[in-house]
Amino acid sequence: QVQLVESGGGLVQAGSSVTLYCTASGRSFSSYSMGWFRQASGKEREFVAVIDWSGGSTDYALSVKGRFTISRDNAANTVYLQMNSLKPEETAVYHCAARYPGSRLARSDADYAYWGQGTQVTVSS
Repeated sequence: QVQLVESGGGLVQAGSSVTLYCTASGRSFSSYSMGWFRQASGKEREFVAVIDWSGGSTDYALSVKGRFTISRDNAANTVYLQMNSLKPEETAVYHCAARYPGSRLARSDADYAYWGQGTQVTVSS
């Protein structure tokens, strides 16, 4: 029903910024809340940020509050994750995910039905 493709990852220096992109197929993008998760090597997948269907409500993991910004452009079927002041420990594969209903904000990956393939972000020290 929904296909998600992430892009924008790469190798960056600690303290720098990068923007990740998640583009969805279909015409129902605005029906879903969209989340970002990451999984570092040897660690569990963790919640990063989520945005509701309208972009009016967001939630962030405590570790990224004040540094990361999630946003969306429903006309472009795209959700963004602006990441500032990156730390080496934030090296991970970053995934976007979609959840219905779009009015709900969820932190658990089990609540998301659709996932992208992920994009690697490597932060060098």
